[in-house]
Amino acid sequence: MPIPEKISAYLKKRASGKWLIEKDYPNSFQKIIVVPSIAESDNLPALIKSLEQNDELELLNTLLLIVVNNSISSSDEVKKDNKKTLEYLRNLRKKINLSFIDASTEGKEMDDKNGGVGLARKIGMDLALTKFDYNSSQKRILICTDADCKVDSDYLTGISQEFNRNNYEAAVVNFAHDTSGEDEETKAIICYEIFLRYYVLGLSFANSDYAFHTIGSTMICTPEAYAKVGGMNKRKAAEDFYFLEKLSKVTNIGKISSAYVYPSKRSSWRVPFGTGRSVQKFLSEKPEEYLLNDPESFVILKKWLKVFFEENPVDKNILLNKAKSINKYLFNFLTEQGFTDFAAKISIILNRNQLMKQKNYWFDAFRTLKLIHYLRDTCCPNINMFEALDNLFELSNIPNEIGNKETIRKAIPDLAVQKQYLNLLRNLQR
Repeated sequence: MPIPEKISAYLKKRASGKWLIEKDYPNSFQKIIVVPSIAESDNLPALIKSLEQNDELELLNTLLLIVVNNSISSSDEVKKDNKKTLEYLRNLRKKINLSFIDASTEGKEMDDKNGGVGLARKIGMDLALTKFDYNSSQKRILICTDADCKVDSDYLTGISQEFNRNNYEAAVVNFAHDTSGEDEETKAIICYEIFLRYYVLGLSFANSDYAFHTIGSTMICTPEAYAKVGGMNKRKAAEDFYFLEKLSKVTNIGKISSAYVYPSKRSSWRVPFGTGRSVQKFLSEKPEEYLLNDPESFVILKKWLKVFFEENPVDKNILLNKAKSINKYLFNFLTEQGFTDFAAKISIILNRNQLMKQKNYWFDAFRTLKLIHYLRDTCCPNINMFEALDNLFELSNIPNEIGNKETIRKAIPDLAVQKQYLNLLRNLQR
C-alpha cells in the first residue's frame, strides 16, 4: 500500500528536505523510534543495548532511526563527537533494525537559525513517515526518545499492547530518572522529577485536560496524528510541550503504564531549559529549587475550569463576574489575555461540542501554564516543596503516611524522605 494521501500531502508541503536515511532497509515497519543525537557517542550504545533486550518479535517490526545532528556553528568538539558517532553507527553489528540520518557533516548540518532538538526530531519523524507498513492491521506507532536514555525490557511490548488495546492516537510512556546514590546530581534530579510530577498532579486535581507529562523522550503517536497536527515544530527547547499540546487538541493523550523510559540525570548544555539545565541550575542555586507552586493556584484553576466549561451559552459578563468572585487576579489575567474578545467570537456557536472544542483550544496547556505563573507572581507565591506536596495530597484526598510531618518538616528533608515523596508521586501516576 502506498503512503496514505494525507501523509503524502504533509510530506510534500511540510517535510524537511535535504536529509536522507543511511543504512536504509527495503522493508517497512510497524514501530519507528526516532532519536536525536548530538555529542552522544558515550551514551548512545547504552540506549541501543537496552532496546536489544526487548522481545525479538517486537524488534523485527521496529526501526531505530538516529538523527546525528549539529548546527553549522556548533563547536569543533561537538562535530568531532558526532563524527565518532557516525563511524560507530556505520560499523555497528546490531540485533535491532537501525538506520541513521547524517545532519552533522559539512553540507548536511542544520542551519543556525533553526538548528536544535525540535528540528532534529522533525527531520527524523518526517523521514520515518516513509518507512511505515501502511498495510498492517496494527496501529503504526511513531516513538520519540533521547540518546542519553535507557528503556526497560518490556518497552516495545508495552507500547504495542497498550497503544493498540486502547486505540490511542497519541500517548506518553512512563518514565523514571535514576535516583540511586546520594551525589548532588541525584539530589537535583529528585527535586526536578518532584517538580514535574507535582505540576501534573495539580492539573489532575483541577480536572484539566492537559494533565499529562510533556517530556520529549516519552512521546508517541500515530503517523496519521503526526501529519494531522502539521508535524514536529523546530523549537530549540520545549518542542515536546508544544507538540503534545497540538496533539491534545485533536485526540486524547493516553498513558503507557507498562513501559518505562529512564532519562539521564546529567546536567547539560544541549537545550536552554529542560532536565539538563534544571539539574545545572540546581547545582548552582540549590535552596531556591526546593519550592513549588502554592496548591491554592490549582484550587483557583479548578474553580475556573468548572465555571468556564459549564457556562453554556457563553456570556462574557457572567463568566468574568464569576471569575472575579473566585479570585480577582484570575479576573485580571483573563482580561489581559483578551477573554472578552474570545467570548464574543464564540457566543454565536450553538453546537455544544463545537463550543467545548473552541473553549479547550483557547484555554490550552500554554494558557494554563501562564495562569499558574501569573498567580505565582501576584497572589500565590511559591512555597516550600514538601509543604506544597502535603497540602496538595490533602486537597486530593491522597493518603500520605510519609513519617510524622511535624518531625520531618525541615526546609529540605533528608534525602530518604524526599525519595519517599517521589515514589508516592510515581505510584499515583502509573
